[in-house]
Amino acid sequence: MMPLNLAQPGEENIIRKIGGSTEVKRHLENLGFVVGGTVRLVNVLGGNVIVQVKEARVALNDEMARKIMI
Repeated sequence: MMPLNLAQPGEENIIRKIGGSTEVKRHLENLGFVVGGTVRLVNVLGGNVIVQVKEARVALNDEMARKIMI
């Protein structure tokens, strides 16, 4: 397992674990990040990441991306 921010752009990954407080987990789940779901890193911009989850593209800061383990 590794944090999402270390993934290679373009490759699809399966979400293995989501860390953080209950509030953070709920927020990420509302954005579409669920254990067992797929996520693809689109781009990295200054430490922040753009990912595709389900049919949407979502921008996450580095701290949030480190809470999503793939």
